[in-house]
Amino acid sequence: KQAEKTVHQKKEQSKSKCRKARRRHINLVAEFNRRQRKTIWLETHIWHAKRFHMVKKWGYSLGDSPTDKCYRACYRAMTNRCLLQDLSYYCCLELTGKENELLKQLARLCSIDTGLTFEEACCLSGRFEGSLNLYQADRYPEDMLGPVTFIWKPRNDSENRQLWIWLHPALKQDVLRELKAVFQCTEPEEIYIPEPVTASIQEEKQMDVVLNPGKKRKKEDKEGESAVPAKKIIGDGTRDPFQSYSWISQTTGIVISDRTMEVLRYRLIGPLSHSVLTETLKAASLQTV
Repeated sequence: KQAEKTVHQKKEQSKSKCRKARRRHINLVAEFNRRQRKTIWLETHIWHAKRFHMVKKWGYSLGDSPTDKCYRACYRAMTNRCLLQDLSYYCCLELTGKENELLKQLARLCSIDTGLTFEEACCLSGRFEGSLNLYQADRYPEDMLGPVTFIWKPRNDSENRQLWIWLHPALKQDVLRELKAVFQCTEPEEIYIPEPVTASIQEEKQMDVVLNPGKKRKKEDKEGESAVPAKKIIGDGTRDPFQSYSWISQTTGIVISDRTMEVLRYRLIGPLSHSVLTETLKAASLQTV
């Protein structure tokens, strides 16, 4: 029995793949998709995971503290150069509708006594980003929801305006519930149709076929790009992937959309931030038809 047991263990060990096979692109992407089923990764997760202690908060995997002594380097970057922070875990709520209707209902969630509001001229034009504290409808100064930042899309020929509200993931459900109640957005406009569960099983079988001993990796690549699984981010850390992500009001026509993890957000700190942006972003040439 002991001899049979050792032979059985040797057979199981022989099935384990070497590091070169595990580091192939098709295997890495499939493994990353599997590891993101519970906690969502940011676009810069791989870079942070190599240099930071990662923690799981608000449904995301975030970098908490660096593994190296880089506090002085970060401080020098903030004071003399430029420091970039990934804030993509912040939630983005998009409001679309007529400007008068948006301002009328949003005025119930804030107060001019606290400072700027959604009606501020410099913010309403879309040139600057504003920040304020949101409250429950008609409950100021009680029942504060939390601080948010917002930016309007510049005006165009259309009557509808777009407003993006950025908030912390811990506040998202409370703020979203209040916005849906204020604008009477009860009916979902878009419903996410999830893929069948067998898709993940097919990916695992596909991995086994590619890594099956006796078959060459190059033959699978020549068959097409369909052999390589694509990167998938299902839902986000604050929303169930089976829930709807857009709601519309039949009375006012206001549409509330959840754009979390669809729009990335980065913060640049330091005196050279503007120089970094001008060197990185290039203005597109206008093409007239």
